[in-house]
Amino acid sequence: MVRTDILRPPTGRTATAVDGACAARVLVVDDEPNISTLLAVTLGLVSYETRVAASGRAALALVEEFDPHLVVLDVMLPDVDGFEVARRLRAAGRPVPVLFLTARDTVEDRVTGLVVGGDDYVAKPFSLEEVVLRIRAILRRSHPEQPAAAPPAPPPPAVLRYADLELDDDAHEVRRAGRPVDLSPTEFRLLRYLLTNAGRVVSKAQILDRVWNYDFGGDGRIVESYVYYLRRKIDKLGPPLIHTMRGVGYTLRLPRGDE
Repeated sequence: MVRTDILRPPTGRTATAVDGACAARVLVVDDEPNISTLLAVTLGLVSYETRVAASGRAALALVEEFDPHLVVLDVMLPDVDGFEVARRLRAAGRPVPVLFLTARDTVEDRVTGLVVGGDDYVAKPFSLEEVVLRIRAILRRSHPEQPAAAPPAPPPPAVLRYADLELDDDAHEVRRAGRPVDLSPTEFRLLRYLLTNAGRVVSKAQILDRVWNYDFGGDGRIVESYVYYLRRKIDKLGPPLIHTMRGVGYTLRLPRGDE
């Protein structure tokens, strides 16, 4: 089973061009057409180039033809199981990263997946949002170099302001209506991201991407917790600025009547 409540691009960004010229190529291997099609469509929405295989042998052939940057690989395949596919890829000198995707979620299976050369393991039922985040994390680790043609992003302003809220990045200080607000490092990064996108709605996946920088495994509940902590410190000093857009994400703005 797959949680299908997120068919839009989970972070609003396109796939990173790992070779500087084209979007990352992802091979999806699953013998359940509804799952493989759903994954392929979702990955296509965030601009990954995808191909689908329904068996282990087809996957091995497509690796040669498609030369993917990453393989999403189900373990329980009808001919050659996913673990054996990974073994054969490694034996052939193929370093392509592998994300195992399976209903088998025992510790032994996870250990086997890592031993045969897997890079990560997601159990069914899974969230499409989590799968996309894990794919991006693996690609970032395996292709850390940035495209040579991409210009460096301009540095953000040292002081961010919205209404009576002010964040000084250099001094690492936050003030609301002139009163200092004591934030933890993670709360500070979260507020900086919300201020940078003031007036726009950002999803949990975008926050995980930019605030946690993939160091966290992808559970959106950590975002909910830190938004709660931040609200308690920021919104007690004036009109509420941090708003939940149910089913979408969060936004930093004045209440509608105060705009």
